[in-house]
Amino acid sequence: MSAELIDGKLIAASIKDELKEKVANLMAQGITPGLAVILVGDNSASQVYVNNKKKACEYIGIKSFSYELPATTKEAELLELIEALNGDQTIHGILVQLPLPKHMDEQKIILKINPTKDVDGFHPQNVGALSIGLEGFVSCTPAGVIQLLKRSHIDIAGKQCVVVGRSNIVGKPVSMLLLREHATVTICHSRTKDLTAVLRQADIIIAAVGIPKFIHGTMLKQGAVVIDVGINRDETGKLCGDVDFESCALQASYITPVPGGVGPMTIAMLMYNCVLAATNQGGII
Repeated sequence: MSAELIDGKLIAASIKDELKEKVANLMAQGITPGLAVILVGDNSASQVYVNNKKKACEYIGIKSFSYELPATTKEAELLELIEALNGDQTIHGILVQLPLPKHMDEQKIILKINPTKDVDGFHPQNVGALSIGLEGFVSCTPAGVIQLLKRSHIDIAGKQCVVVGRSNIVGKPVSMLLLREHATVTICHSRTKDLTAVLRQADIIIAAVGIPKFIHGTMLKQGAVVIDVGINRDETGKLCGDVDFESCALQASYITPVPGGVGPMTIAMLMYNCVLAATNQGGII
C-alpha cells in the first residue's frame, strides 16, 4: 500500500482563488487590503519567503508594502516603524520576518504590533484567544495544517493525534487547533520516552521537530495520516522534512511531501489572515 499524496500547492491555490474573490468584494466597498512586510538583514531564506508573499499578494489583489532594513538597524528604529504602521489605516496586516538580528528582542517587537494587525498570530493576545477558544488570528502554519486535513476530507473529530514538537510557532498552536476540532491530542518532544510506542497509537501525526527524516515508517501504525511540517536539508543538501518520506509513504494512508506540502499553505493562510484583518477593520460583516 502506498499513501495518497496531499498536494499543498493545489489546496493553497484554491484558497488563494477564494480570497481573490473576497478581495474583489472588499474593493467594491472601497477597501483595499494592505500588508506590510518588514525584513531586517539579508537572511537568504527570509528573502525567498518575502518574495513568495509579495507574489501571493499580487495574485490576490492585496497591496504589499515592503520594508527591507539593514541588519544594523537599531531596535528603537524598528519599534518606531511598527508604531507608524499601527496607525496607518491603509495597512491592515503587519508581519515582521523572523528571525531578527541578535541585538533585537523578538518578544518586544511582536508585542509592539497591534493585535488586530498581527496577521502572523504571534502576539500573546492572539495566542491567548486561541487557547480559550476566542476569535483572533491563528498562526499561519498551524492553520494551514488544519486546512490540509479538512480539504482532504480527513476526519479529525475523535481521532488520536500526535504532535511531535512543542514550539510556540507550530507545536503548541496546532495542538490547540486539533483540540478545537475534537481530536484527542498528545504532544511529544525530545524528552518523550519511547516515542515509537506513542506514534503507533496515532491516527494523525504532525511532525514539527526540526530534525531531518526523524520519523520512520517502522514507527507508524498502518493507515496513519502524516503531515510533515519540517523543512531541513539531508546529508546531500537536498530539501527534506522531519519524516522519512519513502518508508512512511508505505505505511501511511495520506502524507504531505516536502517541498509542496505545508509550505504553500503557510503563505495561503497569511493571505487569509490579511483579508480577515481588512474585513474586520473595515467594519464589514
